[in-house]
Amino acid sequence: MSDLLLKNVRPLGAEATDILIRDGKIAAMGENLSAEGLAVEDGAGHIVVPAMVEAHTHLDKTTWGMPWYQGRKGGVLQDLIDNERNERNPIGLDVHRQSMRHAIGLIETGSCHIRSHVDIDTDHGLSLLEGKIETRNKLKGLIDIEIVAFPQSGLMVRPGTDKLMEAAMEAGADVVGGLDPSSMDRDPKGQLDFLFALADKHGAQIDIHLHEPGELGAFTMEEILNRTEALGMQGKVGVSHAFCLGSVSESRIAGLVDRLAKLDVAIFSTGHASATTPSLAQLRAAGVRVGIGCDGIRDTWGPWGDPDMLERARLVGMKNRFRRDDELELLMDITTTGGAASCGRYGHEVKVGALADLTLLTGETLAHAVVLRDPRPLVIKGGKVVARAGKAVVEAP
Repeated sequence: MSDLLLKNVRPLGAEATDILIRDGKIAAMGENLSAEGLAVEDGAGHIVVPAMVEAHTHLDKTTWGMPWYQGRKGGVLQDLIDNERNERNPIGLDVHRQSMRHAIGLIETGSCHIRSHVDIDTDHGLSLLEGKIETRNKLKGLIDIEIVAFPQSGLMVRPGTDKLMEAAMEAGADVVGGLDPSSMDRDPKGQLDFLFALADKHGAQIDIHLHEPGELGAFTMEEILNRTEALGMQGKVGVSHAFCLGSVSESRIAGLVDRLAKLDVAIFSTGHASATTPSLAQLRAAGVRVGIGCDGIRDTWGPWGDPDMLERARLVGMKNRFRRDDELELLMDITTTGGAASCGRYGHEVKVGALADLTLLTGETLAHAVVLRDPRPLVIKGGKVVARAGKAVVEAP
């Protein structure tokens, strides 16, 4: 944590002011603040926003900086999962090295918090988690990394994965992850029984990938909602992707969205280009906590993606057909303050008393800042400058 006077910045695009940071928190905002004994940064009239939140990614998967991977395959979800699991070791994908590259890229583009899933399977044991924990420790104070133990190859269908999930939570994972309880495990009751019990034991949140489309996905979501309500887990459950919220009838969607809001279940979207996705405007209007994320970037699944939440925001905005300035401002909120709330981190704002996790952006207005591709002038974590002009204070391996 550091003391700093940040001068001449425009909070969320408002009039220029100064921000005084003490002990890593915003202590005052206004003009003529005393800079005696403090480091001073001139914001040059740039917009300042709460630093961005990467609410859904996979730091253990990227091939960023490695030789071009030519072995990508098409096919159904299971084919992609199997190819990745089988290819990790042959191509030399070192999780610590690769997650460092991915996370430092996110620092450079203005993020302060990452929620990252890590595969837990019987082929790799806890080795992938261990590599990511090493990265979390190395980057402490520069970016927060929240780790989701994720049984991507299946839970009930792969004996022994349940014990590995238990071990992952004991070893330092933060969130209990799940995947398509109906289509992957063909046992929604068994998977959800296990996930909710494990989360309760560790006082942890739950984050379930739900790729299942149509009525199957709606059925599974209902089962997740029913468990949340019955077990009093309101505010501790999230659903990632939730493609079904774009592939059933409007009345069915409305009913599910209403229950999501009432039970305080968050939705994490990546704006998937080839799938139906939830309407972020509809979710937010109903009071649902919403976050977005880059998902996997340049991995064995696909060649696309960048470690940049504004780039992802633009893709999500296009997927949601956002055009107006107020829609782009909503998108910025989902990428910053709203994204933090989706992960259970509240008060992530540019206000007195908040943690000084801040990003400076170029642009005339917030909406303008969303669409520009300029480097981030300054990124501040806990009052400490962690990136300047698109370059982090640490080197990627």
